[in-house]
Amino acid sequence: MYEILVKEDLTPTTKLFEILAPPVARKAQAGQFIIVRVDERGERTPLTVADYDRERGAITIVVQAVGKTTMHMCTLQRGDHFAALTGPLGHPSEIKNYGTVVCVGGGSGIAAVYPLARALKEAGNTILSIIGVRSKDLLFWEDKVRAVSDELIVCTDDGSHGREGVVTVPLKEMLDAGRTLDHVWAIGPPIMMQFCAFTTLPFRAPTTVSLNSVMVDGTGMCGACRVEVGGETQFACVDGPKFDGHQVDWGLFLARQRMYLDEEKQAVERWEQTCKQRPSDDARMEKAI
Repeated sequence: MYEILVKEDLTPTTKLFEILAPPVARKAQAGQFIIVRVDERGERTPLTVADYDRERGAITIVVQAVGKTTMHMCTLQRGDHFAALTGPLGHPSEIKNYGTVVCVGGGSGIAAVYPLARALKEAGNTILSIIGVRSKDLLFWEDKVRAVSDELIVCTDDGSHGREGVVTVPLKEMLDAGRTLDHVWAIGPPIMMQFCAFTTLPFRAPTTVSLNSVMVDGTGMCGACRVEVGGETQFACVDGPKFDGHQVDWGLFLARQRMYLDEEKQAVERWEQTCKQRPSDDARMEKAI
């Protein structure tokens, strides 16, 4: 059982959890992930390690309530426990002094961009960060990302904060202006990563993406997270999660991500119905009295 030491509301739908997991905290590096289960019957859910404290033996994850399991996860409180936690998994990001790099984070991908930008900054790189969300109320960690960046651009789809528009617009402006971008990382929704890769391809700017494939075991045995990269089958859990964005078969990847939409919708509906039927804390107390 893995105790929740801290829970913080980052946005109405995004929660931060600091979890006691000394073995994972000792080994975790930027770009790796863990797989957690809420309870003994819960599904195995991969989540990026957003931060770690080796001395305290704690890791930080950021969870956005978008499906049944993440909605359930977000109901947990400080002092509760995760039933299982496995990691760190996946290859760490390749950290070295590239020169000038761009870190693009979209939505909950901001949580993965922060440790990456921090590690690249410590390696001596010039860090240009672009983070984007649909609206201001979904933005988090702006100050943290700014602290490890030489330049930060914030985008919102509706223009409620920072620049109006999507993250690929300032990325394209940098490239059109002739700025030397020695490496680009894009982490966030699949469609965002795809268009970042499409944007950098004509300029031959090396671009790494982090593929959030559907996973089951996380060891490469089940094959659920398979992706096609450079014409070859790879597994996001053991070969990734970082891949060359210019080599990913995005059509196949996006199609596989949509395979279980109906089942996911049904699971959310069942969860919401269960929550409605479950008595509130006040009601239980009143009944007990």
